Amino acid sequence: MKLIRHIPNTITSMNLLCGVMGVIFTLEGQVQLAFPLMLAGAAFDFCDGLAARLLKAWSPIGKELDSLSDLVTFGVLPSVMLFQTVLAGGGDTWQAYICLILAVFSALRLAKFNVDSRQESDFIGLATPASAMLCGSLTYFTALHPQAQLSLLAAQTTGFLPSLAIVLSLLLVSEIPMFGMKIGKGKKLLDAKRTAFLVLSAACILAVILLKWNWSLAVFLIFSLYLIENLILWIFAKFRPENQ
Repeated sequence: MKLIRHIPNTITSMNLLCGVMGVIFTLEGQVQLAFPLMLAGAAFDFCDGLAARLLKAWSPIGKELDSLSDLVTFGVLPSVMLFQTVLAGGGDTWQAYICLILAVFSALRLAKFNVDSRQESDFIGLATPASAMLCGSLTYFTALHPQAQLSLLAAQTTGFLPSLAIVLSLLLVSEIPMFGMKIGKGKKLLDAKRTAFLVLSAACILAVILLKWNWSLAVFLIFSLYLIENLILWIFAKFRPENQ
């Protein structure tokens, strides 16, 4: 087999390595180092698929390796980050362990995605990277700015992070349709919902810059916006007259 065919899997393995290193740093109490590794893993996750298409090096092994890597970087790592943040905030140990349920449901989500032919360009349920970015950015900000209002809400409000883990877990395996940014064949490059998301995301970034907030808040706001917009679209679709 030509060496070039191993390039996509090598990139995927770098995603896995970032996730493993992130878990180690988190357990050592260095959440602020784990989130950048999660972002690096996301970059590798994007590049491996791009490389596979450009090099025409797609393989069944690569698909399975991608899911296994995503489970660590976008499932295990965010759940451990929540776990460590609860403990660091003085929360009960049993509450911290509840956060680990996110890893289990992330595995279910990835397994479901692999056998669901409906999810080519859009998603059914919340994608694991979106869930991970919400958890990662929130815990990163909390570690850096423990006295900020958002940090106090996340780390010191009883049950907040365990509840977040449960809600995200349910959304991961839900049947709620959520748009992706990958455009399928025969679809518009940018429809109204994607355009609105991009415009509002740009507004969030601008607000973070002008208010001189930590950059991680831009990530948190963007993915919160993504989730809220999809939930609103789902609710409106659910209760349209033709659905009654």
